[in-house]
This record gives sequence, structure tokens and C-alpha cells, in this order.
Amino acid sequence: MSKATTDRKILHIDMDAFYASVEQRDNRDLRGKPVIVGGKPDQRGVVAACSYEARAFGVRSAMPAARALRLCPGAILVKPRFSIYRQVSAHIREIFRRVTDRVEPLSLDEAYLDVTGSTDYAGSATRVAEAVKQCIRSELRLTASAGVSYNKFLAKIASDVHKPDGIYVITPEQGADFVADLPIGRFPGIGPVTQKRLQRLGVNNGADLRSLTLEALRPLFGRGAEYYYAASRGEDDRPVQSSRETRSVSAETTFSEDMTDTDSMLTHLTSLAGEVCASLQKQALFAFTLTIKVRYADFVLVTRSRTRQSPLEAAPHLTGLLADLLQRTQAGHRPVRLLGVAASNLIPQGKAAEQLNLFVDL
Repeated sequence: MSKATTDRKILHIDMDAFYASVEQRDNRDLRGKPVIVGGKPDQRGVVAACSYEARAFGVRSAMPAARALRLCPGAILVKPRFSIYRQVSAHIREIFRRVTDRVEPLSLDEAYLDVTGSTDYAGSATRVAEAVKQCIRSELRLTASAGVSYNKFLAKIASDVHKPDGIYVITPEQGADFVADLPIGRFPGIGPVTQKRLQRLGVNNGADLRSLTLEALRPLFGRGAEYYYAASRGEDDRPVQSSRETRSVSAETTFSEDMTDTDSMLTHLTSLAGEVCASLQKQALFAFTLTIKVRYADFVLVTRSRTRQSPLEAAPHLTGLLADLLQRTQAGHRPVRLLGVAASNLIPQGKAAEQLNLFVDL
């Protein structure tokens, strides 16, 4: 690692049980109780988020709501309010930008912050993280956990160590040893299937992963082999990208129990399309290509797309198109474990309006 890399100060801020915490904040009757934010169990709804009280019973995000209520019969089911979550998220990002303009949001409830050049709080990244957490607590009555390190990989891992409402620091001197003891399933991007494949090869932690050559990693991770080769050594040169061109906007959900009912799948796709359309509107973008992603129970992934000459409409008007794309897959004949919706071929709304007016004139 270069000195420039180890001298970086990167924060990963992750809100604690974000959707559920917002609901508990806004409704005092929910405080201290197991709360599940998600769809109705009799309509094959899934868990969007859950409070820590519900997690104690084994409830997790993306789990079918029916199963979650069996695990935690006393849980209170709450319908998601995404417009409120987006408003809160915008306030959180405004707090981030008080300490640095180098902010890379990952979702509504988490982001990377690069505070390398900051002179606030005597240049201490840990104190900056503490200040951000305090602002979130005092202004929004919510808690966040923070990871502080010299790269994005370790900062993200660190933010999960002392959840909820915690902070954890990994210094350059600690990085390699910390990763050596890290269970392989804790590496970002390594899911249950890849974890089992690695464990069959005797790879159970970071030290085991570090023992493999780059050539041995390529069949396992493809183009990601270089990333995991470096990560196993506590290295990650990726910068915090505060501004980058949006090429697509997407949303997806993974089901803990495979789905076979296409009507329920269409309901989920329409809901995901709603999230995508809301994000497009917030970013003042028009999209002309709609794509659905379907991962079958055997982990085979397929996508189906349609490009239109006019911008995509709001989510309720996309149901027919989503149904047509879904019919072009084997969903229903083959069990499905993941569904996703993506909008691409993006144009800023102002520019699109100019182009559409030009077509009208022609």
C-alpha cells in the first residue's frame, strides 16, 4: 500500500434499522416493540426492514412477511412510507455535507465520506464521525453506526462491529490482522453460495483467502478477483466518488423463500418500479429503457428489456410492460429467488424536453 492510500480517512455511516426506526420515532406506541416494515402476509408481502426487537426473533429483511410473523407473532406490521424515508435521507445527506463535500451515497440509509483533508475537530476522523452521529441524533432523533478506517472496504466492515449506535476504528496498523480473522461471509459481495464454495476449498476467513494466488481467485470471482486479492490484505484503493454520471437506476429484492406465483411476482415488480420511478423523479431524469432481472432458485440470472421512444411513465402505468417482460422468462415454471427492476438510457428531463420538442417540430 502507498502512503497516500493509508493516509486517507474514510467514514462509512449506516443508519440503524432505518425504516423501522423512523416508524418508531413517529409513533410512540411502536417504541420498544418488534416492528416489521413490509407488505401484507396474505399478499406474499416481504420484510423491507425490521426493528432490533424483531431481529432478536430471527426476522430479517427480504424475508416473507408471513414467515416473519410466525417467528415473531407479537410483531407489529407497518406499511412502508418511502416518501418519508426519502425526506429523512435528504436531511441526513445534508448533515454529511457539513463536514465534507466528498460524499458517496450507497442507498437511502448509508454513505461513504472522505474526510482526509478536513481540519475540523483537530483533523480527527473519529471525532468527525462522532459529531455526525450526534447531529443525526439531535436533529432527527435517530441513531447511526460509523466505521472509520483508511479505505472503503474496512470502513464498511467497521460500521457493523458495534451496531446499533456504535463506532469502530481500524487503523492502517490493524488492517491486515483485522482482515485475517474476518469470517469469509463478512466480506462484502460474498453471499451464501460463494461462501459455501470457498469453505469447500478450506477458505473460512481472510487469512485463508490471502493464501490464494490471484490466478486461483479468478475462477471464483472473475473480474472481482483483484478486489478480493487486495481486500484480503486490508487494501482497497477505490476513491469516494462524490459525483458520477448516473447510467441506470435500479431496485431489487431477494426472497428467503422461492416464489412461484407470477401474480405475486408482478406485484413485487410494480413496487420496485415505484422505487425506481421515485428515484428518477428526484434526480430529474427521464428513462427510455426498462429492464427486469430474474434470478431463479438455482441462481441462474436472466434479464429482459424493452426500449421505448417516449420516456417511461409512472409505476402504475408500467404494470403491463412489466407483465410482458416477466412472461418472456421462465418465472412460474421455475422458482424465483430474486426480482429486480432497472431504468436506463437516461436523459436529464430538461434535455429530454428539448429533444421531444424538436421531434414535434420535425
